Amino acid sequence: MKIGIFGGSFNPPTKMHLLIAEKLIKEKYVDKIIYVPTGKIYKYKNNLIADKYRYQMLKIMTQNNKNILVSDYELKPYEVYTYQTLKHFQNKYQNDTIYFICGSDNLSYINEWKNALEIMQNYKILVVKREGYNTDEILSKLTNYKDNIIITKLKEKDTSSTLARNYIDQKDFQSLNKIVDEKIIDYIIKNKLY
Repeated sequence: MKIGIFGGSFNPPTKMHLLIAEKLIKEKYVDKIIYVPTGKIYKYKNNLIADKYRYQMLKIMTQNNKNILVSDYELKPYEVYTYQTLKHFQNKYQNDTIYFICGSDNLSYINEWKNALEIMQNYKILVVKREGYNTDEILSKLTNYKDNIIITKLKEKDTSSTLARNYIDQKDFQSLNKIVDEKIIDYIIKNKLY
């Protein structure tokens, strides 16, 4: 089985996050996807809401899809690195192939990640194209690992969590409804998030 590990802050999760997962499964890149929300101790983000809310929103978003799971592996009181997460899932699913799902924006600086070589040598990397990032150019710098890097046909539209938070700030729920699932919007309102 091919298992995709989809990390991120999911602050909040958007319809695009779900669409990417569903398309990767439908187009046979992977058989199953596990969302792994990053913990609150994350040096690249300082505006994350509590772990339990982001985890619960992902659970709400995926409740009707048996091939998409949510893991709390990174929700710890200390930083967990991507290579540790991938190793954890490889140990858990020893007979399966672990794929790491990332955007071309992340791939552009993967060399700077902790134990980047371990990630690129031992795991398949599924890349979703993002506006403003030339994947050919990025790949030309990672030629030693090109066999493990798969550029998907998927292209992520700009329906980011940042945009969602802006709509929440502006109380623009009509625009928010276009990019965030209604059940998640209800959860955000009920719990007074953001």
